[in-house]
Amino acid sequence: MSKSSTRHALRDTRLDAPVANPGKIIGAPINYKAHIEEANADSQINNGTTYTNIDAFGLFLKAGSSLIGPSDRFTPRFGDRRTDHEVELAVVIGKEARSIRKEDALSHVLGFTVGLDMTIRGKEFPTFRKSPDTHCVLGPWLVTPDEIPSADALDPRLSVNGIERQRSNTRFLIYGVARLIEYASSFYTLHPGDVIMTGTPEGVGPVFPGDRIDARIASIGDLSIEVGMPR
Repeated sequence: MSKSSTRHALRDTRLDAPVANPGKIIGAPINYKAHIEEANADSQINNGTTYTNIDAFGLFLKAGSSLIGPSDRFTPRFGDRRTDHEVELAVVIGKEARSIRKEDALSHVLGFTVGLDMTIRGKEFPTFRKSPDTHCVLGPWLVTPDEIPSADALDPRLSVNGIERQRSNTRFLIYGVARLIEYASSFYTLHPGDVIMTGTPEGVGPVFPGDRIDARIASIGDLSIEVGMPR
């Protein structure tokens, strides 16, 4: 940094999502075994569906208009429906990828960030329930692959109002990061700026107006956001 550069305190800086306008936000609905087990045990999550493996359920898309950054506020869409937090490692694509091999997948990655896949529980398809405004949170910034020794050895954590709810490691992903990119690229052409949410571990749960969500992945950063009133 130049000696003449202006420094700004992080607390006084607005942080938008590190990707401005992704063409696609791709989700992996059941990519941790322990989350599959908790989903099958909770009728509000499964709504009569028995989850088996990501092979059987595939991927889903979240609307780009659902995206916000850590300086925004998460706003539940329906006050009378359960809305859950889901912390995830998010991968941002940097180079076009179409039907690539797992061995080449990481060369198509621009960087990594922390993601919150906020989810309304119900019978509708995941694409519908996970796509209202503010239901995709990314931040606090983008970390390039050279700063991450292994994307399959990261520790996502999440707490609500200071109480930890989720803690795991990406080594427990059913489809690791490279395999997930390979899988996604077999269905979609991945373009620079596209985001892949790699899936959430166990510990998902509801949030309510006034709650504070703190999500963290070591080597990437801390993402904190407030839950506002439904609208």
